[in-house]
Amino acid sequence: QVQLVESGGGLVQAGGSLRLSCAASGSIFSINTMGWYRQAPGKQRELVATITTGGSPNYADSVKDRFTISRDSAKNTVYLQMNSLKPEDTAVYYCNADVISGGSLRRNDYWGQGTQVTVSS
Repeated sequence: QVQLVESGGGLVQAGGSLRLSCAASGSIFSINTMGWYRQAPGKQRELVATITTGGSPNYADSVKDRFTISRDSAKNTVYLQMNSLKPEDTAVYYCNADVISGGSLRRNDYWGQGTQVTVSS
């Protein structure tokens, strides 16, 4: 089994910064794409950013030039640096990983439990 554990959420004023981390652990052979998604109250979960094994990022238009995704493959960890935060960035942020499990070599999609980010105006 694989677990994703997020950290780094919290309350920040508009214009501030936060850094989210997500560490994957368990029976892992390899991890393909990792990413961050968010869900605001009453809205569907949406893509924030993803990053491939090779380090190529992809961002939602709403966060381009403000957020930066990165990963440390040796630690099975993905980060999201969030700058110039806006009230509309308020949401629960979820980590996602496309994992090849150790032993079975099965490919599965895993999600973290979510971390709350609240941006006050």
